[in-house]
Amino acid sequence: MKCTRLSVIGLIAAAGLALSGCGSASTGPASSAPAGGSDTSLSDVKSAGVLKIGTEGTYKPFSFHANGSGELTGYDVEIITAVAGKLGVKPSFQETQFDAIFAGLDAKRFDVVANQVSITDERKAKYDFSAPYTVSTGVIVTKSDNADINSFDSLKGKTTAQSLTSNWYKLAQQSGADVQAVEGWAQAITLLKQGRVDATINDKLTYLDHQKTARDDSIKIAAETTDKSLSAFAFRKGSSSLIEAVDAALTELQADGTLQTISQKYFDADVTK
Repeated sequence: MKCTRLSVIGLIAAAGLALSGCGSASTGPASSAPAGGSDTSLSDVKSAGVLKIGTEGTYKPFSFHANGSGELTGYDVEIITAVAGKLGVKPSFQETQFDAIFAGLDAKRFDVVANQVSITDERKAKYDFSAPYTVSTGVIVTKSDNADINSFDSLKGKTTAQSLTSNWYKLAQQSGADVQAVEGWAQAITLLKQGRVDATINDKLTYLDHQKTARDDSIKIAAETTDKSLSAFAFRKGSSSLIEAVDAALTELQADGTLQTISQKYFDADVTK
């Protein structure tokens, strides 16, 4: 799971550690006064009949093309589509690389970003957010028969497999683990199953996505952080009427079970609260 989207600073704080880089939040929406006419109002969207949405289209299982080249789909895509339906407008997706997605929002190419954007203090200074629709934690994954690792403290002296560019690497290192460099989740799990490392740390959503497709009984979650990472839809500052309508739609979709159904489809778990 890419740290640019999902926050880990709060997760690491929960483990008694400090880290610079991505941030987390424990609050929901963060709205403010309009900034220089850059806002998009609910009436603007309803007049157009379209909600313009920025997303990657290459970020499985959140925003991707079925079978590589088919219809745009994914967890985030389905949720924002359901939200658009509640607003009485059509969703219009504009696919953009994540590195350029906020620039596209600033340039008014779209009204909202739906791409597992974590709520951070740095982002809240520039953008407004909906209520969170994804809640996750950091997890230690071990082989199913491992009884030695059951907390972050118990990683001391153990070997973990981590990408050196991720904050999970920093968490493993500061937990006292001997870290072996890997390119990503797939390689880390291979080494774990081969018995060449004792554990790997990653986002819980990554583990759930893996288990949804692999049904791998040979691995398990051995421990997870108590603090949570929250992801939400991002808007330009001042889009308060649109955000209020989106939040109301999310509340309705939570109440009628739509969010849970979408979550179960992609993760076999409810990650919406």
